[in-house]
Amino acid sequence: DGGQNEAPIIQGEMVSDLLHHLDTHKSMGPDRIHPRVLRELAEVFTKTLSIIHQQSWLTGEVPVDWRLGNVMPINKKGWKKDLGNYRPVSLTSVPGKAIEQIILGAITQHVQD
Repeated sequence: DGGQNEAPIIQGEMVSDLLHHLDTHKSMGPDRIHPRVLRELAEVFTKTLSIIHQQSWLTGEVPVDWRLGNVMPINKKGWKKDLGNYRPVSLTSVPGKAIEQIILGAITQHVQD
């Protein structure tokens, strides 16, 4: 089948690169892990997150905390007392967003190949 069903190998370099480029001005999710912590301690977290990401890919499951989100109403424009002027924004786990980026990259690469 040409390797189409093979899981991509989540390499430490991929995870490390993502961690080193996290925007430290973004908010933390419900797991309360701030992007600055992951960025500053990237060398400490890279191997563990690589293993978790690889297992998530293979099993199709992600840690429960990575699936949670804090939904905040954000005013788009206009009168703040008009509820129609708000949009929901979900603050999700930073490690969860990292695996989303890795999966997106793997899918994009697969489609391009």
